[in-house]
Amino acid sequence: MEVTLRAEAGREPGSSSSRRLRRQGLVPAVIYGKDLEPIPVAVNGHDLYVALHTDAGINALINLEADGDKHLTMARELQRHPVRGEITHVDFVTISLTEKTRVEVSIELTGESEGVKEGGIIETIRSSIEVEALPTDIPQSIIVNITELGVGDTLRIADLPEIEGVEYLGDDDDPVVTVVLPAAEVEEVEVEEGLEEGLEEGEEGAEEEAEEAEASEDD
Repeated sequence: MEVTLRAEAGREPGSSSSRRLRRQGLVPAVIYGKDLEPIPVAVNGHDLYVALHTDAGINALINLEADGDKHLTMARELQRHPVRGEITHVDFVTISLTEKTRVEVSIELTGESEGVKEGGIIETIRSSIEVEALPTDIPQSIIVNITELGVGDTLRIADLPEIEGVEYLGDDDDPVVTVVLPAAEVEEVEVEEGLEEGLEEGEEGAEEEAEEAEASEDD
C-alpha cells in the first residue's frame, strides 16, 4: 500500500529551526538514498501519523512530494519525544520497487499453546524479525501459530512460516518464543528434587552404616 505525503523543502538546519517547525505542527525530516544528496524537509505531523498508521505501519510505502519532485520512500530512524512519544524527527530513505530492502517486521502469535493449558506461560524472546524482500512483498506481520507448543518447547527462526519472496535474516537457531513454567512452580520442583536427593543420600548413608556395622560384627 502506498500513501502520499507532501514535504516542504528548503528548511534551515539547526535545533532552533527545528523547534520552530515543531511549534507549527511540522516534523523536521531528511530524504536520502542511492545517488541522492540528502534533502532537508519538513512534513505535517498529523499527516505523518496517518501515513504510519495504515495496515503496513512503519513499513508503509510513502510517496513524498517535495519541491516538485516525487520520491518513493520508507520512514527510518524515527526520533521521539522522551515524554510525549510524538515523532520529533524522521529520515526517509528512497527505495525501488524492483530492489529488495531490509526491514523489521513484527511477529504476531496466534492460538493457545498446549503448554499454557498445562500451566506454563509464554515467554516472548523477540517480538519482531528483520526480513529482506521487495517493497511490495513485505508482510504486515509474521503470523505464528503456537498451538502445539508444550512446556519446554521453543519456536526458532527456522520454524517461522515460509512466505513467498521473503527471507528471514538471522541465525536459524535463534529462539523466538518458548513456553516455561512459572517461577514459583520451578522453585517447587527444585525443592522437591532436592528433598528426593536428600532422601536418597540418607538411604544410601544408612545402608553404608549398616554394612559397616555388619563388617565390624564379623571381625
